[in-house]
Amino acid sequence: MGGNAINSPGAATVGPYSHAMQAAGLVFFSGQTPIDPATGKLVDGSIGEQTAQCLHNLFHVLEAAGLAPTDVVNVQVYLVDMNDFAAMNQVYAAHFAQPYPARTTIGVASLPLGARVEIGMMAHARTC
Repeated sequence: MGGNAINSPGAATVGPYSHAMQAAGLVFFSGQTPIDPATGKLVDGSIGEQTAQCLHNLFHVLEAAGLAPTDVVNVQVYLVDMNDFAAMNQVYAAHFAQPYPARTTIGVASLPLGARVEIGMMAHARTC
């Protein structure tokens, strides 16, 4: 069974994939790196600035899907340096409200384009 593709001009794509796919009552979001979609370039800044850009991109896709941050049920965070965990967490907490979505944070060796963080997520699709 296929799904419905969701894309947004407010998010970047650096490969052959959709920003999100809706299937089986869920919306699965591709990971977003901190690329500014206006320039196509990686945000050069702190882990906080890069985290904010990832979430900004994802929230544009959420909006394109007709959803809000409160619909997010799971988030996956990939960090190149686990020493960035506290700073990432501070920005992350400012973008979601309690009860927070379930989350996994994984340390990785590298990310596309030299990003320090990548974030993906899953949301519950609203029914009409």
